[in-house]
Amino acid sequence: MTVRVETRTKKDLDGIAAALERDRSYVVNEALKAYIDVHQWQIDHIRQGLREANAGKFASDAEVKSVTSRLRRK
Repeated sequence: MTVRVETRTKKDLDGIAAALERDRSYVVNEALKAYIDVHQWQIDHIRQGLREANAGKFASDAEVKSVTSRLRRK
């Protein structure tokens, strides 16, 4: 896989790699793993929410009011 990286980004990657005493590939792979984890988590939760919505599982008015009241107090 080939990826074009901006000069500044490449320098930043090299700086991180040097600080970690690792090569640039290691840093890029770790960054990609973190990116994928975050986005996969979001996708999974969106899909779960859609499954629940399609099954008709919604919060009651009382539950929504309870949560909004609690959040307003903070």
